[in-house]
Amino acid sequence: MDLLNLRTVLQEECQVDPNLPVLVGVSGGPDSLCLLDVLVRLEYRVIVAHFDHCLRSDSAQDAAHVRQVAESLKLPFILGREDIRTLAQTERLSLEEAARKARYRFLFDAARRLCAQAVAVAHSADDQVETVLMHLLRGSGLSGLRGIAYRSPAAEWGSDIPLIRPLLGTWRHDIIEYCQEHGIQPHFDPTNQDPAFYRNRLRHHLIPILEEYNPQARQVIWRMARTLAADADVLEEYFQPLWASCVLEQGAGFICLSRSTLRPLHNAQKRSVLRHAIAALRPALRDIDFASIQRAAEFIDHPTATQQVDLVSHLRLFLEGDKVFLAEWNAPIIDSGWPQIAPGSSPSLSVPGEMALLNGFRLVASLQEVPSRADFVPPAGSPLQTWLDADQVSYPLSLRTRRPGNRYCPLGMDGHSLKLSDFFINHNLPVRARRDWPLVCSGETIAWVPGFQPAHHFRVTPETRRLLHLVVLKT
Repeated sequence: MDLLNLRTVLQEECQVDPNLPVLVGVSGGPDSLCLLDVLVRLEYRVIVAHFDHCLRSDSAQDAAHVRQVAESLKLPFILGREDIRTLAQTERLSLEEAARKARYRFLFDAARRLCAQAVAVAHSADDQVETVLMHLLRGSGLSGLRGIAYRSPAAEWGSDIPLIRPLLGTWRHDIIEYCQEHGIQPHFDPTNQDPAFYRNRLRHHLIPILEEYNPQARQVIWRMARTLAADADVLEEYFQPLWASCVLEQGAGFICLSRSTLRPLHNAQKRSVLRHAIAALRPALRDIDFASIQRAAEFIDHPTATQQVDLVSHLRLFLEGDKVFLAEWNAPIIDSGWPQIAPGSSPSLSVPGEMALLNGFRLVASLQEVPSRADFVPPAGSPLQTWLDADQVSYPLSLRTRRPGNRYCPLGMDGHSLKLSDFFINHNLPVRARRDWPLVCSGETIAWVPGFQPAHHFRVTPETRRLLHLVVLKT
C-alpha cells in the first residue's frame, strides 16, 4: 500500500487538514485498523470511535480491543452502544439499516461534540463494488450507480461535517497484506460471513459468479462507478438551472414544484427533478427505485381522481392547480397568503375591536349606521371583507375552525344550507387550507367564512339599520 498516494487522496479527494482532528470509526476489523494506522503514520490528529451494535454476545470484546489499540497509540477513545435488534423492530428497519443508522448517528454526534473536521470510515474498493451492485439490482438511477464518494456531505445526519473514505480506492486484499506487514491484529466479525445479510450474499455469492464471466469484474465495476460519478458531476451543472425553474417553494417537510414547467420536460429531465426532490426530503433514503419515480411522473401527466398519490418513504404527491406538492404526510404546509387561526382555539371578538390571526393577518370589526334610508348595497371589493346586519348577530362574536358536521347557509342559496366541506370544495379552497381556516360565528352559527359570501341569515336587507363591518387585513 502506497502511503504517499494515500496522503494525496486525503489532501485532494478527502480534503482534510492534518492539523485538525479527524474522528475515525474503528470496528476492530482489518479495514478500520488499517485506516487508523495509515492516519497515525501520516501524522493526522485522530480520535478513535467504536460503536457496539450488541448483535453478538462477545461484541464487547471488539470494543475492548479497539480501546486497547487506541491507548497503545495514546489516542483519545470514545465508545457508543445500542441494541440494534430492538431498534430494528421499533423502527421497522432491516438489521443492516438499523445498524447503519445507529452507527452514523453516534459518529456524527461525537464528531460535533469533539469538534472534529470529518468522520472517516474504512470503506474499501470492494465496498464500492458491492454498493454499486446493490443499487443496480434495486433499479437505481445514475445517482446510485455512481456509488459512494471519497468525500460526501452528511445532510442525512443533520451535520455539516463531511464523511470521508480514504481507502475507497484500496482493495481488501491489499488491506489484509498491509495488516500482516505491520503486525496489526484485527478481530474478524463472523456476521460478515452471514448470508442473511444482503451485502454478504453479494460479496460471497454474486461477485464470484460475475468473475467467472470476467475475472476483472470488480475492477470494471469500480472504474464504471468512477466514470459515472464524473458524468453525474457534469450533469449536475446543467441540472441546477432546471431545478431552480421547477421549484416554487420549499419548506419543512415539503417541496412545491410547477406542474406547467414539469409537464413538457423530457422524461429523463422530469425523473431527475423528482428524484432530486425526494432526495432533498429523504437524504437517508439510499435507494429511490425507478417504479416510484415513474409513478410520480405519470401522476403529474395524468393525475388520479383524488389529486394525490402515495409515493415512497411516507411521502405523497398532491396537486393544487398548477402546484405539485411533494410532502411528508403530516407536513404543516401553510401558504403565507392565507388567514389561519390556531387549531382548536375559539377566541371571542369584541365589536368594535380587532384580533390577530396567523400569517400576519388581523380581523377588524366595526359598527356603522346605514348611510341613508335608501337600501344599502355593500360595495364591491376584497373578498376578505363583508357587511352584516348588526342587529341579527349575537355578541360577542367568536372565531373557530371547522367541526365535524358543520353546515353553512351562504348568501345566494335562499336560506338553504350545505355541508361546509362541500362549500369549500365548490369554491376550490385548497384541502390543506381548510383545517385552520377562520370561521366567524354568531353563537354556534357560522356568520361568515372570510374570503367568501356571508351567511344568508345575517345578510343586509332594506330593514337593516346598523351594519357590522368585518375585514381581514394583512399586517
